[in-house]
Amino acid sequence: MPRRKPHRKGGRAAPTEHDGTLFGSAVMRTEIGPAGDEDERYAVRPIPGSRATKPYRCPGCDQEIMSGVAHVVVWPVDRIGGPDDRRHWHTGCWSGRGTRKLTRRWS
Repeated sequence: MPRRKPHRKGGRAAPTEHDGTLFGSAVMRTEIGPAGDEDERYAVRPIPGSRATKPYRCPGCDQEIMSGVAHVVVWPVDRIGGPDDRRHWHTGCWSGRGTRKLTRRWS
């Protein structure tokens, strides 16, 4: 018999906007950042496990995202900084960013 996922109560992720920008087979979307400020928008691009070729450190939980694990890449929309502003997050850590504090400083 298949197991059912437990239902989560309370805090849902912030609503997302799909702007239709394609990166490979993934669609980029914009979301509210980790601080929850409505004016601070971030581009979010999902990375499938098959495209995750090296490990990264998640700023949400300070744990390593192993190669081969699906996750999201996030960067500020309004700031120009290039690849140095991108952060790789576990998908669950990014989704729960409004209910927990960052373990690493987002600069």
